[in-house]
Amino acid sequence: MATASSGLRPAQRAERQRISHQQQGFLHGGNSLTRSSISGQSSVRSKDNAKPLPSPPPRRSITPHSSSHSRDFDDDNDPGRVRVAVRLRPRNAEDLSEADFADCVELHPELKRLKLRKNNWNSESYKFDEVFTETASQKRVYEVVAKPVVESVLSGYNGTVMAYGQTGTGKTFTLGRLSKDDASERGIMVRAVEDILSNISLADTVEVSYLQLYMESIQDLLAPEKTNIPINEDHKTGEVSLPGTVTVKVRDLDQFLELLQIGEANRHSANTNLNTESSRSHAILMVFIRRSVPEIVEDDISSQDMKTKSNFPLVRKSKLLIVDLAGSERLDKSGSEGILLEEAKFINLSLTSLGKCINALAENSPHIPTRDSKLTRLLRDSFGGSARTSLIITIGPSSRHHAETTSTIMFGQRAMKIVNMVKLKEEFDYESLCRKLETQVDHLTAEIDREQKLREKEKNDLQKQLKDCCDSLNETRKNLVTRSEKVLADTTQMYEKKIAELIKQLQVERAKSGSVREQLDAMKKLSDDHKKLIQQHEMENSKHQKALADTTQMYEKKLMELTKQLEDEHTRFEGAQEQLDLANMLLTDYQNSTQGQEEASEMKLKLEEMYWLHESTVNELQSLKAELKDQIQEKEAICEKLNDVQEKLSAEEKRRKAIEYELINLKKSTPECDKDFEDKKSYMKENTRGTSMFGTSASFNRSGTLRATQSSQRATIAKIFGLQKIIQLLTSEDTDVQIHAVKVIANLAAEDVNQATIVEEGGLDALLTMLRSSQNATVLRVASGAIANLAMNEMNQGLIVSKGGAQLLAKTASEKDDPQTLRMVAGALANLCGNEKLHEMLKEDGGIKALLGMVRSGNSDVVAQVARGLANFAKCESRAIVQGHRKGRSLLMEECALEWLIANCNIASASTRRHVELALCHLAQNEDNAKDFLSIGGLRELQRISMESSREDICDLAKKMLKSNMVFQGEMRSGWH
Repeated sequence: MATASSGLRPAQRAERQRISHQQQGFLHGGNSLTRSSISGQSSVRSKDNAKPLPSPPPRRSITPHSSSHSRDFDDDNDPGRVRVAVRLRPRNAEDLSEADFADCVELHPELKRLKLRKNNWNSESYKFDEVFTETASQKRVYEVVAKPVVESVLSGYNGTVMAYGQTGTGKTFTLGRLSKDDASERGIMVRAVEDILSNISLADTVEVSYLQLYMESIQDLLAPEKTNIPINEDHKTGEVSLPGTVTVKVRDLDQFLELLQIGEANRHSANTNLNTESSRSHAILMVFIRRSVPEIVEDDISSQDMKTKSNFPLVRKSKLLIVDLAGSERLDKSGSEGILLEEAKFINLSLTSLGKCINALAENSPHIPTRDSKLTRLLRDSFGGSARTSLIITIGPSSRHHAETTSTIMFGQRAMKIVNMVKLKEEFDYESLCRKLETQVDHLTAEIDREQKLREKEKNDLQKQLKDCCDSLNETRKNLVTRSEKVLADTTQMYEKKIAELIKQLQVERAKSGSVREQLDAMKKLSDDHKKLIQQHEMENSKHQKALADTTQMYEKKLMELTKQLEDEHTRFEGAQEQLDLANMLLTDYQNSTQGQEEASEMKLKLEEMYWLHESTVNELQSLKAELKDQIQEKEAICEKLNDVQEKLSAEEKRRKAIEYELINLKKSTPECDKDFEDKKSYMKENTRGTSMFGTSASFNRSGTLRATQSSQRATIAKIFGLQKIIQLLTSEDTDVQIHAVKVIANLAAEDVNQATIVEEGGLDALLTMLRSSQNATVLRVASGAIANLAMNEMNQGLIVSKGGAQLLAKTASEKDDPQTLRMVAGALANLCGNEKLHEMLKEDGGIKALLGMVRSGNSDVVAQVARGLANFAKCESRAIVQGHRKGRSLLMEECALEWLIANCNIASASTRRHVELALCHLAQNEDNAKDFLSIGGLRELQRISMESSREDICDLAKKMLKSNMVFQGEMRSGWH
């Protein structure tokens, strides 16, 4: 049997053989045989097909002072290497209350790196296969860590998923979370079995066992009375079996959830200082899968053995281990006493033994201490064996547990150096072979009897058949000539149609290029407006400076006049004082004479007038002083205002220069055939799975570069103008301003990072207001596209429907006939159809009716979005029925969607046809829809899909629906009879 290793150089083959012998030593303690599974079933005959593994990279020692603490992670083509991911637990109340302990972990998920800080100025960086932040969802953790292992197990390989870390960091939450009410919180165990059950046939079997290793004693969690279960090893095959364990055959997810709930109730747990529900045992879920092999692959066997082995049916046996290790803990932190202290000792002892084995494998040690613990004996196949292994290590953020976090990280780093020899196990299915041979013997016996009776009759009929064959041959020749001419005409017409479509696409690309030029012109106009605004500010600044100079000169002149008046008043006051003294002297001289008395009275009157004149002068002087003080304060205020105006002018100048610089960069980076906002991820998901039949890998690279450039441009625009200001421009009275603003919002909404900010700043309300009040076709089209981008987020879908978005989209679809606008509206409604909670509201708001009504346009893009929406709706509805959330006839039946789907099963577009077929398959899953299928001819189309669909997964789904629906089975049996 030829393998990929035959193409390696001699040095590489020698290195691989050396590593293989060392790893097999871990499996059997010196025996050269490789263990295939941990099972109580004996195999009669098996063959192991080893996958070729590339030569491993050179090992590097891990030192605390090294900036690179992990091996080369670019070797992603090696399926045998242990994959390690790290998950950070969110801060709990205890972490938040400890002000003396700051976070010691810094994550860089985009670089798949983790930085561990020793103190404020010293830190270490580690690289893993994946780094999950505290906000990572359970679904993403499963898809990255466990799903590749599950897919390998379904293909016939053994697999292991294990969680390791300090107690209280979330290992059981990651693996064993049940969460019956909220499916999004389910752990890896539930998701893995659900994935397995959905990908097997009725002939395959899935069996599970659930064990715990408690104080070095193996106990069956499904039958807790069975304790101290022994471990038996077959020295010939290397298989490890656990006699006496309960193995349950699983058929659906509800049964498995009940088994897990029973096992979790029997598992040992306790309350410690570090965790209120601390697991005191290692839990091991074993899933055994038995699948029949439909055919023999020619690459796996030689052509000489093909004829001999083609009649021997094969069966693949694989096993999945999901290991929830108990958390390591320090006794001084956990406060364990009594029985808890003994449990902690056994937990730490088994974890220490596992760490020793990991270290020995990572350092290529000739001796692997697997017999130090029962845990290492059970996991012999997972590390250095034949299983595909994924390890997730869990850590906490607090620096109070810096030592435990460091130990966990170093465990994961060493595990990444281990390379397993992944092997495929196939056995001959002698039971099926025996039944097949018995059937063949009966058939051959009956055939011999029948041939003996018909031999003489066939001899007489041969001459007649020969004559008929000659006549048929002549007729076939004539038909062949006629058919060839027809096929040639059809082929010519097909290519002419494809050429017309390509010309149409070229015209659309040119139109999109013109729209990009319009955007650049708009930005240039905006830059000119800023220049005019700066000139106006400069003119106003010069006017303010001139007015300030005039005011200053006026106040200085008035100040001089007031000073002069004050000096004159002072001089007059001194003269009055002298006259008063003279009057007193005269009054003394003439006080005895009448004339003196008259002069005295006159002088007295003059004196009183002088006094009042002096008082009025003093009051006027004080008022002038107050007025002078006010004018000085006003002058200071004017100076401050002038400084502020100058600062604003300088800021505007800097901003204008930045806008001009960004505009130049945009002109340089924007290609001539740039795409409009419509080609965003909400409508490109179907196309990004592969290039078109006329595309090349180079065009795909160019489109990836273009999308990266567009993302950079959007971020630059949002940074320059501010998202809030752009949203405010949506309410502008100028239609051109509205169009440019809504295009920018639509582009920004295509990025997940901008969607939450757009909704918080009122962007969604502004877009819905546009749909409600605007009459401009461009505004309606772009606003619908922006809403479609926002509808990709599940959080935004409920807001859109609750604010009347579905009604507005349905109204827009009924009033507009533009294919581009209808495509945007159909895309938005299709995204909303992907949320099962909104189906009733969508129907009440007329969204489903509007979606089906848009096919009147006949545009292929619009029809594709309608088909995608129906597929999303039917898929969510069938999932709700399977989970028990919904019952009854489908809502799509009430809107006559089934008739349209059946009528368009053979539509020309491959992607549209795939959505139509998916929608029919999911609608067939609901038995309440069976009558509609039978009355309209849907059963016939479902049978056609199961045999003729271009997608193998859709064929399998259609076959599954035909087998599972009892109404369809009865109709097909009655039709056959």
